[in-house]
Amino acid sequence: MRTPDIAARRALGACAALMVGALTLTACGGDADASNKGGGGDTPKTSTAKIAISAKDGATDASVNATGVKVSDGTLTDVKMTVSGSGQSVPGAISADGHSWKPKQRLALGTKYQIAAQAKDAEGRPAAANAIFSTVGSANSFIGTYTPDDGTTVGVGMPVSFTFNKSISDKKAVQSHITVNSSSGQQVVGHWFGDRRLDFRPKEYWKAGSKVTMKIDLDHVQGAQGLYGVQKKSVSFTVGRSQVSTVDVNTQTMTVVRDGRTLKSVPISAGSPEHTTYNGQMVISEKFTQTRMNGSTVGFGGEYDIPDVPHAMRLTSSGTFIHGNYWYKKSNPPFGRQGTSHGCVGLADVQGAQGDTSAKWFFDNSLVGDVVIVKNSPDSTVGPANGLNGWNMSWSDWTAGSAV
Repeated sequence: MRTPDIAARRALGACAALMVGALTLTACGGDADASNKGGGGDTPKTSTAKIAISAKDGATDASVNATGVKVSDGTLTDVKMTVSGSGQSVPGAISADGHSWKPKQRLALGTKYQIAAQAKDAEGRPAAANAIFSTVGSANSFIGTYTPDDGTTVGVGMPVSFTFNKSISDKKAVQSHITVNSSSGQQVVGHWFGDRRLDFRPKEYWKAGSKVTMKIDLDHVQGAQGLYGVQKKSVSFTVGRSQVSTVDVNTQTMTVVRDGRTLKSVPISAGSPEHTTYNGQMVISEKFTQTRMNGSTVGFGGEYDIPDVPHAMRLTSSGTFIHGNYWYKKSNPPFGRQGTSHGCVGLADVQGAQGDTSAKWFFDNSLVGDVVIVKNSPDSTVGPANGLNGWNMSWSDWTAGSAV
């Protein structure tokens, strides 16, 4: 039988145990009052600096142009970027305000990198971030080679032409990330020839003296399933004087007009009745002081192979040139009289491209982008995609081929 004293002692013991438990819970939970004298429950404040590495950790399609580091509510103190595996350092620089870092050069395709970044906030508290990632590989990327080149001066007929190394299915996405503007204020519209070529031009020839700027912002733009662009740059070129030359097959002459004034009428020899010259507006796309012309490369078998054709300027991708001819019969020159070529437009010249000839004069006075119009030939009009010859398409048909 339990006595009152024993029961009282057990009750007091239970109360003491509860008190200890209550005190223990309070100590573990801390004190909401920041003025707690004990100080043992205080935790250090976290840095407010927030580091963002543009390439996510583990990514396999990081940009080769835009990969970098940024920080908010703080400044970067150190960024190290290396090629994973080799440890090769990637040079880069922190911006003057300390808010960003980027590599000094474009990154390599299909390469694994590592970034370790450190920063501090206004109170000097540190923060860090790391990422290991791979840039987009060649199998999953596309580029566009383009003409004209940056800083060049071209004729009034020169379109902006992109040729992509892989087929583009999302044409709208790609075209919308290439803009072409002229200081002349002319409207410029793109046109797709198939799924790998995109040209831009205004309704009429460029205004002489204007400056044209194209901005290429294809970096990480998806052109097809699993296929991303890797280009980001701005390119500008200048349109020179206006020169349009007209070849009349009926008279076998070419009239050269510059800025509305006739410079010269030049005797030529166009295509023979068996190998006629295309009609239409053709743009000079390349110039060669001398070049080899082999008939077997353009479907004429072994009919000719001339290793040093002088003053040659390309008019079509299928092989039409306007060029010098030194192999004509000196006793019976065809220039100004009859067409004798395999479809090209020939001018009198001498071997070695050194003489004072009609061909040299025209070559020296021509720019890539100048227009050569052929008329009165029994042949058809040159195809718009055969060379840089989209001028042979109506404006309505041209704009119908735009994806935006």
